[in-house]
Amino acid sequence: MILNIRKIGDPVLRTKSRELTQVTDQTREILDNMAETMYAAPGVGLAAPQVGILQRLVVIDVGEDYGLVQLINPVITEYSEEKEIIEEGCLSIPGREGEVIRSKSVTVKALNRDGKKIEIKAEGYLARAIQHEVDHLNGILFVDKVREQE
Repeated sequence: MILNIRKIGDPVLRTKSRELTQVTDQTREILDNMAETMYAAPGVGLAAPQVGILQRLVVIDVGEDYGLVQLINPVITEYSEEKEIIEEGCLSIPGREGEVIRSKSVTVKALNRDGKKIEIKAEGYLARAIQHEVDHLNGILFVDKVREQE
């Protein structure tokens, strides 16, 4: 089922999401609907608050070799010191882009759709997408981090 993507100005996008205490069939259904919504948009990542659900759920598909990544309660445990500046956009802020400085690689710990603990060491586009989507779970939008043009 394709869900409605909330747009900037909606207070849900500025609200911190809550951790899930258990992974249920309903959780998996939300993840499936989020993935369907992300692909239809089309986008490469979607966090639950973007569809009005204040739970710590993220779906990402940057192509490459990773395929669909589904994260429940993701926590970034390591950020590389090496940074890069790349232009970002967001499904919740259509038509707006800006340069954002982010770590080139990250390590994220989360649960997968089966409730099993996973750890992903990500770099490049996947690392950027993880950082962007985890920000959403904390009520932070990429426009809050856009680098000022000199």
